[in-house]
Amino acid sequence: MLIEFIKFFIYSLLIVVISKYFLVRILRNLVEILNLKPKTAGNIAGIATSIPELLTVSFSAFTGLIETSIFNILSSNIINLVQYLTTIFINKNQSKIKNKAIKTDLILVIFTILIPLIIIILKVESDFFLIPIFILLFYLFLRISKNAHKLYLKYEKTQETKKGNSKKSSILNILGIIVVGVMLYFLGNLLSDTLNILCIKLNVPELIIGILLGVITSIPEFITFIESQRHYKNKETHEGVVEATSNLLFSNLMNIFIIQTIGISIFLLQ
Repeated sequence: MLIEFIKFFIYSLLIVVISKYFLVRILRNLVEILNLKPKTAGNIAGIATSIPELLTVSFSAFTGLIETSIFNILSSNIINLVQYLTTIFINKNQSKIKNKAIKTDLILVIFTILIPLIIIILKVESDFFLIPIFILLFYLFLRISKNAHKLYLKYEKTQETKKGNSKKSSILNILGIIVVGVMLYFLGNLLSDTLNILCIKLNVPELIIGILLGVITSIPEFITFIESQRHYKNKETHEGVVEATSNLLFSNLMNIFIIQTIGISIFLLQ
């Protein structure tokens, strides 16, 4: 059992390290090259930092451990919010989260925690009817957030366009994302085998494995929350907090509405 736990942590940490030092940095370069707004940059970071959850949930569902996936999602979303609030206090940005657009996003984040909690209580984590509901809610939450930002946020400055061969740089960064994705895929396979042994053969509760996965796969979000606020540290604007908040919201939305939908689909097909 000890060897399998060691493998579990090694594979999980490798996924986190690759996400942090390669995937997140590549995406950051892509955001700067394409001169994207802080909200869009946060959304892209949210997608990038959700890849570990995508892999762990997909492979958990593939091995029939659908309960592990929903516990993973719930713990990840809770930990994401705690980490976000921690970085807000670290960077002394408490006053900036009073903006109505940011408050709206945080309310939506609360719902991304309540929804998986309700699913666990009702024990409907593998029901097909959740798939269309999740897709509809994903679209609805995005619309609410977008409209709130239009109404309550005005960006004081636009980002400077990064000089150089942007087309070539964009292609290289996209290729880098593909390579990192392949690496994460193979690590996900190894993690899936270890999960199968721990949960089925050694009778480790799915709740424990799900929580452990939530803790491990939430580390990239913590890194990007800090990085986005420090990136705009010398500017008296909301941009750093907007990027971090968008990262938090989009990551949580991806976790519950998109990744869990993929997990349910894989589980039902199995």
